[in-house]
Amino acid sequence: MSPIATPSRFLPATLIAVAGPFAISTLSTATLAQGRPDIVWMRGGHTDIVLSVAHSPDGQTLASGSLDRTIKLWRVSDGVLRRTLTGHTSIVNSVAFSPDGQTLASGSGDETVKLWRVSDGTLLRTLTGHTSSVSSVAYSPDGQTLASGSGDETIKLWRVSDGELLRTLTGHTHDVDSVAFSPDGQTLGSGSWDNTIKLWRVSDGTLLRTLTGHTLVVKTVAFSPDGRTLASGSWDDTIKLWRVSDGTLLRTLTGHTNRVYSVAFSPDGQTLASGSPDWTIKLWRVSDGTLLRTLTGHTSGVYSVAFSPDGQTLASGGDDDTIKLWRVSDGTLLRTLTGHTNDVFSVAYSPDGQTLASGSWDDTIKLWRVSDGTLLRTLTGHTNRVFCVAFSPDGQALASGSDDDTIKLWRVSDGTLLRTLTGHTLVVNAVAYSPDGQTLASGSWDRTIKLWRVSDGTLLRTLTGHTGRANSVTISPDGQTLASGSLDRTIKLWRVSDGELLRTLAGHTGWVNSVASSPDGQTLASGSDDDTIKLWRVSDGTLLRTLTGHTDDVNSVTFSPDGQTLASGSDDDTIKLWQVTGGELLETYDRETGTAVWSIQFSPDGQLFAYGRGDATLAVARNPFAGEPDCGPRARLSAKCKNGGATVKGTLKKATPDTPVTFTLDGENPIERTTNRKGKAKAKYTGQAPGEHTLQACALEAGC
Repeated sequence: MSPIATPSRFLPATLIAVAGPFAISTLSTATLAQGRPDIVWMRGGHTDIVLSVAHSPDGQTLASGSLDRTIKLWRVSDGVLRRTLTGHTSIVNSVAFSPDGQTLASGSGDETVKLWRVSDGTLLRTLTGHTSSVSSVAYSPDGQTLASGSGDETIKLWRVSDGELLRTLTGHTHDVDSVAFSPDGQTLGSGSWDNTIKLWRVSDGTLLRTLTGHTLVVKTVAFSPDGRTLASGSWDDTIKLWRVSDGTLLRTLTGHTNRVYSVAFSPDGQTLASGSPDWTIKLWRVSDGTLLRTLTGHTSGVYSVAFSPDGQTLASGGDDDTIKLWRVSDGTLLRTLTGHTNDVFSVAYSPDGQTLASGSWDDTIKLWRVSDGTLLRTLTGHTNRVFCVAFSPDGQALASGSDDDTIKLWRVSDGTLLRTLTGHTLVVNAVAYSPDGQTLASGSWDRTIKLWRVSDGTLLRTLTGHTGRANSVTISPDGQTLASGSLDRTIKLWRVSDGELLRTLAGHTGWVNSVASSPDGQTLASGSDDDTIKLWRVSDGTLLRTLTGHTDDVNSVTFSPDGQTLASGSDDDTIKLWQVTGGELLETYDRETGTAVWSIQFSPDGQLFAYGRGDATLAVARNPFAGEPDCGPRARLSAKCKNGGATVKGTLKKATPDTPVTFTLDGENPIERTTNRKGKAKAKYTGQAPGEHTLQACALEAGC
């Protein structure tokens, strides 16, 4: 199912972070770039078949193209989804990195080739000219020429620098499904539905020879690293190895029980990988055609395989909508990249900060291990969209509210459904526990808030007064006051003990989508469809300030545990971090979102924040304004490496002025510094061993 654009009235509640320990000792930290949160991990996935995968030349990034019309870029080291490239109006059949890794090409069923800048996902240009689906794209080794094969029976050669069409190669009598350059860039190979492979001279487009022998469609071709051998995979269930110099058939590899869709040589040329709709990947020894091993794990056909540049890892994309990473040496499955299949509406941290819960339009709740993004379990039982999730204060139970008009309570340890609370007559899109965990509040489209006894699910009372849907609820830290935000543009404050309405806060000119209590209970934040956030004094309802800057509906607001920072997520595709005391906008993140931010929450220690997006992804990022007291909450540390890490330069910014600080590299070699009047200090380490290094100052970390 494709993500559906959803108006903000469907927004879940944002719940205040619950204080508690939160240790992540295994996470590396990257430099924070302007306009981009420092992502710790992200989980999401394609929502349809993955047709193509490709490794960047440095092996750090994996690109995948899918039937869902998108391209996704993943960080190989931990499976983080870096960005999603949208623009094609039909399936993405093929993706390929330029030799320098700076550009990505994609071929699509929309008859176009698109060139993208990898660093930020910018669409550089669209190449038009094919009259049918573009099935395959490939860069020449020097990166100056791009080849594309199409259902229009032609191959086109394009100049990359300006997108000019250099020449069109004709001769195939059916769809061209695969193109590949030889390592020296002088020869192009193409595979076709006419059951043949053709070799072309790139310089002038001359047809050098036609290789025949396959009895069905040639789906894929690949040159060996030395350029002497060409591999071809076919719907006749075989792989053939050919000598390029004269077209001699060297050997035929048999073993797949269904069509061969993809072949790839290892960087050393000794191993060939093949992927098939028989659900397997096979690794072959090139020298004699021996089958080395069969990799199983996909639950449907395998459409694409690609080796990492060092040859140690193999990526595969399949009909099961996943990408899998395998260790080549022994065939071990290292990681599967997948997640929710639709919008992530709500996120919540467990009190100990070790688990993250997410609720989605795909009717499920997922529990994730925060340290590495591992999916722990999926909770199923709701029969419609899950709009809100909240952990109990002891972390043992989870509450969820759904479009099926119910609240469900789950045991976190094993995912057991403890009970279902019924009584609302419309969607439940807000839940919140009292600090003692004995009471649960729920807000609904039926315009009511209900208070439930958790121990047995008894309905204690129903609060009425809103004239529009109740979008969000939060209980104050002392458990005495409940705040609710509504489509009637107001926030109401209720006494929990007896349900009495204490006051109504008016001022927003749009629906109130989210409310959050500050950790000390003295301030309430509200986010609205009027594009603003308002801060209110709880004791008397005074409006303290209005925060402006978002350009579309504010869907979610949350306080950091120290109460100094407020985070907001919006339909304008951004996350904003604000200083609570003065209302100053500290940071706007827009590059790693790219779609509406539905829900946002800080980790219990304030070091991280999680957010759910409208493209079915869940992300965890570092809070750059969480620092130790001696460094200040706005302190930021960055590091730069030269010569592969032999020289490391660190810069501390926005720390407390005129304060002693200590830099350490990998926890050693302390360098004492004092910040200047602008809170800045620098340190430099030279003569280090090449590789990754971690720089620390004021308990902040930056990785190289």
